Parts: sequence; C-alpha cells; structure tokens
Amino acid sequence: MKRIIYRISVALTVLLVLGLVAHYAAAASKFSDWSAPVNLGAPVNSAFNDFGQAVSKNGLSLYLTSDRPGGFGDTDIWVSQRASVDDPWGVPVNLGPTVNTSFGERTPGFSRDGHWMYLVSNRPGGFGGDDIWASWRAQTHDDFGWQTPVNLGAGVNTDQFDAGATFFENEEAGTPLLFFGSSRPGGPGVPDIYVSAQEANGSFGPATLVAELSSPQADQRPSIRFDGLEIILFSNRPGTLGGTDLWSSTRETVFDTWSIPVNLGPVVNSTSNDGPAYLSSNGRALFFTSNRPGGLGGLDIYVTTRERAGGK
Repeated sequence: MKRIIYRISVALTVLLVLGLVAHYAAAASKFSDWSAPVNLGAPVNSAFNDFGQAVSKNGLSLYLTSDRPGGFGDTDIWVSQRASVDDPWGVPVNLGPTVNTSFGERTPGFSRDGHWMYLVSNRPGGFGGDDIWASWRAQTHDDFGWQTPVNLGAGVNTDQFDAGATFFENEEAGTPLLFFGSSRPGGPGVPDIYVSAQEANGSFGPATLVAELSSPQADQRPSIRFDGLEIILFSNRPGTLGGTDLWSSTRETVFDTWSIPVNLGPVVNSTSNDGPAYLSSNGRALFFTSNRPGGLGGLDIYVTTRERAGGK
C-alpha cells in the first residue's frame, strides 16, 4: 500500500511540474519574442537624463521624467504627444507647476481608466524621502488637466524609499491593487516589490511583500500587463547582463502566485543599466530606460515591441 501511495504521489508531482511548464510556455506563446530595442531619439530624448516613462492607453501620450532645461526642480514630468500611433513623437512639454515642484517628480504610471496618475516625489508633506503620490483628472485625454497630487498615505508610504507604482484593476481580480518598490524593513533586499489593495473609500491598505518577485538584490518598478498575468521589473539579481536588467514573471490566473522572474535576455538587455520599464496598454510595446552606448544623453528612453500569437 505504501508503495502504491508513493507511486501515486510521484505521478501527481510529475503532472504538477509538467502542468507548470506547460502554463509558462503557453503564457509566453501568447506573444512573439521582444524585438531589438530602438532609441526614441530626439525630441523625446535629449543630452540630459530622460527616463521613468509611461504611455497612455491610446498610445498617443508619452510621459517621461527629465532634468532638461525648462523644468521647475531637480526632475520634472513632461509629456510628448503624437496624432496617431504611426506619427512621430512631438517635443515634450512640461506638465506645469500643478504637478511639478522645486523638488523632484518622476516615474509616472496610470490607472486603466486614465483618470489617475501615480508618481514619485520627495516634496514636503510626505513620510520621508521618496513617496508615491496620485493626481486625478476629469478628462482622460487632457494631458494638462491633472490636479494637485495627493500623498497615498501610510498604507503605501514609509520613511524609506517608496516608488515605481503600477496600478492593476479588472473585473476578475475584483480588488484594485497597487504594486511598487520599497526599501522598508522586512524584505530580503533593498528595495523589494510590495502590493497594496485599494479599499472601498479609495485609500490603500497596508502593503505586503510580494516574496516571489523579491530577492536579496534590488527589485524595482514593476509594470503589470492589462490582464494581470505578466509583470516586468528591473533588477540587479544574479543572471543580470549588466548593472540592472529587465525581468519578466507570469502567472496562470490573477489569484495565483507569480513565477520566478526570468531575464528578458540579450536582445533586450545590455551590459549597461536597463530599466525602469512600462508596458503599453495592449502589452505589445515595452518602453524602458537605458544608459547603453549610442544614446543622446546619460539616460535615454527605448522601446521594444512584440506581436500577439497569430499576428493579432
């Protein structure tokens, strides 16, 4: 009897492993491989640092962080617009003093509906150092209609480094979630990946460590796909080709744990610093920051693309 139970146990284990392998292969097969990255060039990139980008759901507005002349502080958030996805990006315009201050503002990200922008700032009124703030706009196509950012509070922010937020919400998952990087105590490295659930009143509850996405090294700025089944972060964990690389993790459903992150490989990553990244709304374009050779300044913005399986 013990021998039979043992054989059944082994068989079930094999089936489980094969199932996991099949799942991750299926998740990867939904899209083609990522293409060789392309520098966005001028006027998006400049001789200064241009980084921490995000793109609107319709793909017509590219938000970026820059210390180029004309800003209000250390780094500001700017937006470049285009008439269609086939047109070139226009000259970036500063979002103005409602969003930007004499302190640093950077690394925006958006809610799926486009009404909320989550950004990082070390402005006064926070909990210390870099905090995550949110700005709301009534018209989702008005790039200059953002209201004064509000600190997301003690559920998300600490007196440590808290930054790089990505917001996830869909009907299947139910509760909206905010994933971000934080150097607060309690994780295996500095910083690590945390998640906070949005409560009924719009505030965010106490953040918890996402252990499977965190390592003893630095893990930062997660960017989640629209269906919640893929997340991309940047890290200097073992296996990195350079200073920091882009890594991807998947899961079968929004209720499952994430897989062990996998390096995006030498087509996307370089021996320089690559990251942070931001996935487009359809999951087919990945905008990221790099200081690899061939750019216009210290940090430049690049894009890599992929197609859906079947070319859709």
